[in-house]
Amino acid sequence: MRLKGKTAVVTGASSGMGKEIAYYFAKEGANVLAVARRAERLNELVEETKDFEGNVAEYAADVTDKDKVEGMIDETIKQFGKLDILVNNAGIMDDMSGVGDVDDEMFDKVFDINVKSVLFAMRKAVKYFEEVGGGVIINVASIGGLHGGIAGATYTASKHAVVGLTKNTGFMYAKKNIRCNAICPGGIATEIGSGDFMQKINKEGAERTGLGLALNPRYGKGSEIASVAVFLASDDSGFVNGQCIQVDGGWTAYM
Repeated sequence: MRLKGKTAVVTGASSGMGKEIAYYFAKEGANVLAVARRAERLNELVEETKDFEGNVAEYAADVTDKDKVEGMIDETIKQFGKLDILVNNAGIMDDMSGVGDVDDEMFDKVFDINVKSVLFAMRKAVKYFEEVGGGVIINVASIGGLHGGIAGATYTASKHAVVGLTKNTGFMYAKKNIRCNAICPGGIATEIGSGDFMQKINKEGAERTGLGLALNPRYGKGSEIASVAVFLASDDSGFVNGQCIQVDGGWTAYM
């Protein structure tokens, strides 16, 4: 039970990596506030984990709503008495467009979800962690935040921003016992490919990014990301801070 007695909030917890992270956290003894838009999916997660050591509670929210994002921190403390771990997992993909074809509406929506929600949650959590003497932040970035040819310009820029926030926060608050790390997944079998913008993929952009996709040895599972999240959330990673850990099966080893 590596997380027994800990309390976490996990965004994007209704499916994919977020659901697996919330599931594994509860299995390891943590109390978890699972956050997503789809309340019915969150209720399924609560039911699936009802016999675990840790408890899962649902919090239906759109992470583009700043009040809801800040409210999830308050709700975690209200329900469980404290907050130890923040996991910013919610995110969406773009349409693979290069910068010359980036649509304003798409850019704003991707940044609202992938970057601004992360900033709002981190800002709220850090202030709380300063008061209580420390805490852990885990951001789910992407290998696209470390390399340039995996996705479109908008998604790539958003994940570079998450990487920057992670490294800056890890450094700025290191002396306050606040650790901030990022997981940078490669290709993971999730629902991110079913998003609105992926339904109208830019053909030229897809052809270019396809060159990188062809080198992917395999698609990973959400559980393979969750196991890394458990490590980063636990005391086992007490000296790991400001790091962006690639979990991609060797996809980017050549870079």
